[in-house]
Amino acid sequence: YKGIALFELLSDNDNEHLRKKVKEQASKKGLIFIKDTSGTNINVQIIDTSKIDFTKTGYQLHDAVEDIDKPVIVVMDYAFGEQAYETMDELLKPFTPQKESHFLNVESISIMGKAGILKGVKGDIMIPTAHIFEGTADNYPFKNRLSKKDFTGHGIDVYEGTMVTVLGTSLQNKDLLEFFLNSTWKAIGLEMEGAHYQKAIQAASKIRGNISKKVKVRYAYYASDNPLETGSTLASGGLGMAGVKPTYLITQKILEQIFSD
Repeated sequence: YKGIALFELLSDNDNEHLRKKVKEQASKKGLIFIKDTSGTNINVQIIDTSKIDFTKTGYQLHDAVEDIDKPVIVVMDYAFGEQAYETMDELLKPFTPQKESHFLNVESISIMGKAGILKGVKGDIMIPTAHIFEGTADNYPFKNRLSKKDFTGHGIDVYEGTMVTVLGTSLQNKDLLEFFLNSTWKAIGLEMEGAHYQKAIQAASKIRGNISKKVKVRYAYYASDNPLETGSTLASGGLGMAGVKPTYLITQKILEQIFSD
């Protein structure tokens, strides 16, 4: 399979048997699935990459890396709104089983989400350089390890700039969104979790000392709607198979950086 053909195949509603086969094989190669029991509706996957044969993948991991030093990847389902702060804050706290704190060696945090786009169309990709929290003075500029050039040449338009974290999509209107787009904020999109995630990350790394100050951060969003364009709002429905390409392209670029850094 070339490009995203395999991912399109696996995303087809009729191919549950193929998805089941992938899950079964993955469980033998380091994947541990943790189903939510807390009521957050956020499931978790833990991937022990020491059990992966990288010669059979499209990714490269330095041969000199010992198994004990190979990365462990924690994959969390996406949060909703301010839930993002609470989940990320808890994840980055030191593990304290018996009053002795064990700090996690967090090398990087990568966040992929869907967002409303203000200057493109559904299926485009947005790379934020800062999250601004609507209605507050809270602004979170950061160095994003992902950039526009990482996604060029794949037939998808990519936009880079400020993104607005809103309190709710139904609370927005055309005048307000055009202000964020056309003023010096130069916002490219809106979503509901970015500022909350970044608040937790910056608190853990720069204030509380729970993780390294040098933690790498990656954010990328695919456009689920354009609230300023008639026929492309959330009411127009989901992306369907058109969402497969941006979703897996972002996933691919994140994994490439995780394994090469």
